[in-house]
Amino acid sequence: MGSSIAIIITGLLALVAGIIAGKFLFAKNTKQKLDEAELQSQKILADAQTAAETLKKEKLLEAKEKFVQLKAEHDKEVLERTRKIGETENRLKQKEVSSNQKEQNLDRQTKEIEGIKETLNRQIEVVNTKRTELEKHQEEHIRRLEKVAGLTAEEAKTQLVESLKQEAHTQALSIQQEILDDAKQKANKEARKIIIQTIQRTAAEQAIENSITVFNLESDEIKGQIIGREGRNIRAIEAVTGVDLIVDDTPEAIVLSSFDPLRREIARLSLQRLVADGRIHPARIEEVVEKTRRQIEEQIMDIGERTVIELGIHGLHKELVRIVGKMRFRSSYGQNLLMHSREVANLCGIMASELGMNPKLAKRAGLLHDIGKVPDEETELSHALLGMKLAEKWGENPAVVNAVGAHHDEVEMQYVISPIVQACDAISGARPGARREIMQQYLQRIKDLENLAVAFPGVEKAYAIQAGRELRVIVEADRVTDNDSDKLSFEIAQKIQTEMTYPGQIKVTVIREKRAVNVAR
Repeated sequence: MGSSIAIIITGLLALVAGIIAGKFLFAKNTKQKLDEAELQSQKILADAQTAAETLKKEKLLEAKEKFVQLKAEHDKEVLERTRKIGETENRLKQKEVSSNQKEQNLDRQTKEIEGIKETLNRQIEVVNTKRTELEKHQEEHIRRLEKVAGLTAEEAKTQLVESLKQEAHTQALSIQQEILDDAKQKANKEARKIIIQTIQRTAAEQAIENSITVFNLESDEIKGQIIGREGRNIRAIEAVTGVDLIVDDTPEAIVLSSFDPLRREIARLSLQRLVADGRIHPARIEEVVEKTRRQIEEQIMDIGERTVIELGIHGLHKELVRIVGKMRFRSSYGQNLLMHSREVANLCGIMASELGMNPKLAKRAGLLHDIGKVPDEETELSHALLGMKLAEKWGENPAVVNAVGAHHDEVEMQYVISPIVQACDAISGARPGARREIMQQYLQRIKDLENLAVAFPGVEKAYAIQAGRELRVIVEADRVTDNDSDKLSFEIAQKIQTEMTYPGQIKVTVIREKRAVNVAR
């Protein structure tokens, strides 16, 4: 019994193992194998039934039912796997078809690309050939141009660059000049009105600068008395006054020669007193000259006091008042120094009032700006710096001190009235008719002005006209173009400003004229 049960159990286990093995391996086997497995299962079952006939019918029925259940599940699973396998095969077939189409498309595109590549290679070869031919033609063209022009390519390039640089420089100068003119026009719109009104209101008469004074006599007999025995009287006068007396054939006149107007005035007044008194000898001459000198000193103080009172300036140190009076006997370029200083003071006062500043302080600075031109002793300092030291020494306002020293840009301007004094000084000295020059200086200035213009390349002739206030420059038409004319005019004006000293302003006119002349014979 035990062995029969073992056999049955063994058969059942073999059956279960076959079913399980069929479950996992069915995906790789075909339907025929499944049938064979079924037949084998049935055979095993029959063998098991034969072997287990002695067993209880209940065990056989349970085994059979179990087998039927497992078989149904197995069939169902087989059907499902068969369906999935079919679907997978269909998908694979579709992928194969699609892959074939893609391969065909790739082959076709590859062939097209190869054709395009071959075409491009042929075109590149043609382009390279054309480039080589073009380079040869270009080199030949350059050689022909160099042969015709007589220049190499580098030389031609250098000339072109230089020409462009000159053209750009000319345009820059033109633009710069336009900007300067526009700025001046806008900046000076109100200032011009103030300056014109001020000049109109304060223009004063001027004295002519000279180095001699003519002393008129009632008769030529007095000349002998002035000369004295063996010339002792004239030597005494010259020694005491420092003035040269020139006695020549000029009827009823003696010439007093000196570069110091104050000395000439002392000599003139002394001679006038000596001639009126009739006693002319060395002792009397010394006495009269000393008395006249004291009188001139009093006159100088009186002139200074009247000037400061008329200008409304108060609290000025007596030494400065004396220097102001002393300016009456000094002139600059034909312009009397005291009259010039008064004019500058009035100009400064008016301009300061128009600008909302202190007119009294501006007047004070304008009156004292040239006090360095009448020093009591010789010094190497310029008149602006000397005047600044004198003003500082005698306790003037720092603004006045700075204006005196800075009116010729020798020190930095630190106060607002400093540029006003500088501008008014230029207005008074540069306006037409204000100053006159010594003939030699005037002629030299005109000559220097013309030589300065002639030194520029392309200038044929230069003429200074209107007393040196305008320069006409005639250029060679073949060497100077119209654009060069503008540049030349600007450069000449700039050089005049930096190298020459002159009153007022100078207008530079460049004239370029092209003439074609033929003679019919």
